[in-house]
Amino acid sequence: MEPKHHIAVVDDEPDLRSSVADYLQLQGYMVSQAGGGPQLRAMLASEPIDLVLLDLRMPDEDGLTVLRGVREHFGVPVIMVTAMGDPIDRIVGLEVGADDYVVKPFEFRELLARIRTVLRRASVPPVPTAADAAEQPAERTRIGCCTLDLSARRLFGPDGKDVPLTAMEFDLLRVLVSHPNRVLSRDQLLDLAHHDSWEPFDRSVDIRVARLRKKVERDPAKPEAIRTVRGTGYMFVPDGSG
Repeated sequence: MEPKHHIAVVDDEPDLRSSVADYLQLQGYMVSQAGGGPQLRAMLASEPIDLVLLDLRMPDEDGLTVLRGVREHFGVPVIMVTAMGDPIDRIVGLEVGADDYVVKPFEFRELLARIRTVLRRASVPPVPTAADAAEQPAERTRIGCCTLDLSARRLFGPDGKDVPLTAMEFDLLRVLVSHPNRVLSRDQLLDLAHHDSWEPFDRSVDIRVARLRKKVERDPAKPEAIRTVRGTGYMFVPDGSG
């Protein structure tokens, strides 16, 4: 039997938290519950967590603050839970580092579908296409001030320390470094990253690229490694190429 995925459900409402946890346990997942940021951080530091379901509207420490803290130290996938009338929360959440979102009130079946999708793309490396194989970069590729290790799926900062990277962020970097000095449209990035299950509303790709620039660029306000080609898309420029 395959090992169960371990999901952390973070919400300040005990009844809702318990209902979600009960449902996910019935679907075969291991579930831990946290009433807020401190409990979640203690959990992440002490045991393997495969996915975090994080409510953004919590009174003591809001979910966006919790998400920022998680992203500084962990690459665990995060699905944020937002209110119906708060599209700005979804945009900011993606900017901070969420992998997906679900809107309250949600159906359990929708939540389950999103969880399965995020877990699948986090745990299964994409199958390279023939075009990918033809342009396979070195196992270690310099990108901005960082080094991307493709085989280990890790990003190292200039000091040699790990830079937390989500599965989505790794796949975008992989595609970019596999196509140096080539302009890729947003649709091409999604297609080559094998993430056609993403829901690319107007700014989703741009938001994720902005997140990556904060990690790899020497000056994110003046990107040199991941450049914008206005009206078209993005291009990875290796050091010394232009």
